[in-house]
Amino acid sequence: MTPTLTPPPETAAPPAAEERCDRCNAAGKLRVRLTEGGDLIFCGHHANKYADQLVKIAVEYAVAPDFSWRGSELSAG
Repeated sequence: MTPTLTPPPETAAPPAAEERCDRCNAAGKLRVRLTEGGDLIFCGHHANKYADQLVKIAVEYAVAPDFSWRGSELSAG
């Protein structure tokens, strides 16, 4: 049998400097990749406000280096 190489899965990247929150248009601090496909971007306020719901629907997430997301603690436990 010949082994097949599979490319590594895509990983979510933190929001770029020009990306804005999908709720209020503030600077993006969190990118959430959804199980259905697609990404959502949130500012720090909305990322923490919706953390309980986001950890339930996220396949993966990426946080800006200067931001501490409450959902990181929720998804770890």
